[in-house]
Amino acid sequence: MTEFQEMLTQARDAVTVKKVFGEPYQHNGITIIPAAKITGGAGGGGGTGGNQERGFGGGYGVMSSPVGTYVIKGDQVKWIPAVDVNRAMLVGAVITIFTLGTIRSIVKTLAKHR
Repeated sequence: MTEFQEMLTQARDAVTVKKVFGEPYQHNGITIIPAAKITGGAGGGGGTGGNQERGFGGGYGVMSSPVGTYVIKGDQVKWIPAVDVNRAMLVGAVITIFTLGTIRSIVKTLAKHR
């Protein structure tokens, strides 16, 4: 089981606070600390065969995305959220499709009543 424990240790080490908050960057009295959302998972299993052969398999995955930045100037701290352009475009496309479908339905209903 040492392989499994080693894999879990690597997965745990991949998801640490140092991965969530990046290294602070300082310039002209301003400190910037980037922040990210980290998600991950791990799994594994093992067993023995008929002639006492052992087998083991496992894996883990980690995904991160930026969520914003802390900007520190003097004694003031400001949070600046990150803009996820892909998500904004997806939401915009869904709203546009829904709106166009609704307009089409209204126009068809009005055309039937004339």
